[in-house]
Amino acid sequence: MKRLCVFCGSRTGTSPIYAEQTRALGKAMVGRGFGLVFGAGHIGLMGVLADAVRAEGGETIGVIPRSLVERELADLHLTELRIVESMHERKALMTELAS
Repeated sequence: MKRLCVFCGSRTGTSPIYAEQTRALGKAMVGRGFGLVFGAGHIGLMGVLADAVRAEGGETIGVIPRSLVERELADLHLTELRIVESMHERKALMTELAS
């Protein structure tokens, strides 16, 4: 399966348009056969995007540093959750998974 790596915020922003467009992106991705690779957070635009992709039946792969999992920020309802030790490792793995 083809996957897109998306970096987005852990907040939804000040205007509802950000969440609306993020949901539209998730729907469009799945409609075109793309899965999602992202930072694995369940909050903010990351969570909105993962929820949208999941609602359309798409694949969601999250990559998150252990320190953020322990702060309960990880989305535990993903197709796959990868836990890494550093931000550097996170970005490298996300790139690899979307290649």
